[in-house]
Amino acid sequence: MNQSQIRNFCIIAHIDHGKSTLADRMMELSGTVQKRDMKSQLLDTMDLEREKGITIKLTPVQMRYKEFILNLIDTPGHVDFSYEVSRSLAACEGAVLVVDASQGIQAQTLANVYLALAADLTIIPVLNKIDLPAADIPRVSAEIINLLGCTEDDILKVSAKTGEGVLSVLDAVTERIVPPQGKADQPTRALIFDSYYDDYRGVVLYTRVVDGMVKKGDAIEMLATGATGLALEVGALSPSMSPGLDIATGQVGYIVTNLKTTRDARVGDTVTVKRHRAEEMLPGYLNVKPFVYAGFFPVSNEDYNELKEAVEKLSLSDSALQFEPENSPVLGFGVRIGFLGLLHMDIVRERLEREYSLDLVVTNPSTDYQVKLQNGEELDIKSASSLPDPSRIAEIREPWIKGEIIVPQNYIGAVIQLIVNKRGQQKNLSYIDERALISFEAPLANLLTDFYDQLKSVTSGYGSFNYELDDYRAEDLVKVDFYVASEIVDALSVMTHRSESQHLGRMVVDKLKEVIPRQNFQVPLQAAIGGKFIARADLSAYRKDVTTGLYGGDVSRKKKVLAKQAKGKKRMKRFGKVDIPSEAFTVMLKRD
Repeated sequence: MNQSQIRNFCIIAHIDHGKSTLADRMMELSGTVQKRDMKSQLLDTMDLEREKGITIKLTPVQMRYKEFILNLIDTPGHVDFSYEVSRSLAACEGAVLVVDASQGIQAQTLANVYLALAADLTIIPVLNKIDLPAADIPRVSAEIINLLGCTEDDILKVSAKTGEGVLSVLDAVTERIVPPQGKADQPTRALIFDSYYDDYRGVVLYTRVVDGMVKKGDAIEMLATGATGLALEVGALSPSMSPGLDIATGQVGYIVTNLKTTRDARVGDTVTVKRHRAEEMLPGYLNVKPFVYAGFFPVSNEDYNELKEAVEKLSLSDSALQFEPENSPVLGFGVRIGFLGLLHMDIVRERLEREYSLDLVVTNPSTDYQVKLQNGEELDIKSASSLPDPSRIAEIREPWIKGEIIVPQNYIGAVIQLIVNKRGQQKNLSYIDERALISFEAPLANLLTDFYDQLKSVTSGYGSFNYELDDYRAEDLVKVDFYVASEIVDALSVMTHRSESQHLGRMVVDKLKEVIPRQNFQVPLQAAIGGKFIARADLSAYRKDVTTGLYGGDVSRKKKVLAKQAKGKKRMKRFGKVDIPSEAFTVMLKRD
């Protein structure tokens, strides 16, 4: 196949702007999928993706249109997967930028445009959902012109739902996007832009061949991880696997390997072949590190082995997932898992509960902290309970993020107030037509639990948010411990800034009072920093009326039974156990 007839492109958009629907129409109009096999969100293969209306795992598809081969790479739209998006963009020469005609440019539209510009891609602006009554074509067109510096004629107006104008997008892809410029006679280099584990076949790589060629049966090597294997099968996706003899220069396809885990073939790695080995990697590879951690515990301790096996299986196809065993005196045995963000955590939790039928208790998510000890030693801690003795600590550094929020102008004050409440610092304020772009920096830990919900609340649902990790900064951080019936519950411990510790301690203690059931004896609930208690609430005891059987007689009889009851309550307080329900461990997630 001549490279001049190949076009590699992707579709970028904010969540819910119609990316997957546009991909469906393209496949239908190019004859890639028969009408009878067509269903909405065809490239979204997981039930979760269909229910949430988001793309979690990206999928490539090969279409034939006129005399061209079009390779479309559908990308995830969520901020948690921005590294995967950047690798997908690196596998393309062009990008179709989809903007909702009723909503206009959102935070992730901007973030993805910046990624596409950094990758030096040709951008084709597409205005989608023009059939909606709420569509404001002139306003949104002006926003796109302002952002890209293009002309009105460059913007394609389509309705992906009805198919109106979609053929013009296919024509624009063939006319405006340049063909691949790889060299067929150079050593083989192919970019992995996605990989997953198949139970029956091993690790399957989605690759874009930049130089050279990968043939069926080739001995392959990953340049970043150093893993070696065999290309058992190669071919294209249209959208199901169609095997071939090779994947040539400039083409996008899949390689079925004999590797056992995706950790050997991470997204962004370079594949080469032994017969024509390349020495130099393709640029842009990163070892993605999780920065949100949560403890996962089975409701019944008998299910611990099932949980461990399930997490191991999931991690085979998700190289970003990192986990280690964890033990809690209250919750028993479990695993501490690292995620790319809260959506990633949500997806993994739902998959564990659905696909493996597990009942789980998930502790409050936290981030990782860099601790420097007095003797100069550096530690990386992933949960507050593993913090060393405060007297040995020189400083604690926490991760900060750079964020961007796009909101209508009349919500600017409320959003800046929200950022300040989260210990953030507003950096810049600029205007896109009728909306404002607020740039800020803030500690990641303060945005983990309910920031997005509060943003949607103060902006009546119009605010959109995008962020990236910036650096680690030394702050005055303390560990707040929680005691139930004078016993420390390590799974509830949190790291927080000293200025917020009093408020946080009071809030969590009040929340625990609501979720822990009353006992036959009084239960003190306390928050403490080191040996100093900063908040307390008492769970009052049930009081059984032991005097009901008495009638008349001397008052000393009544005093005698009441004294006996008080003695019993004292003994209960010493030996009684408080059963803490699973909701108590997620009080931070549902603050309001």
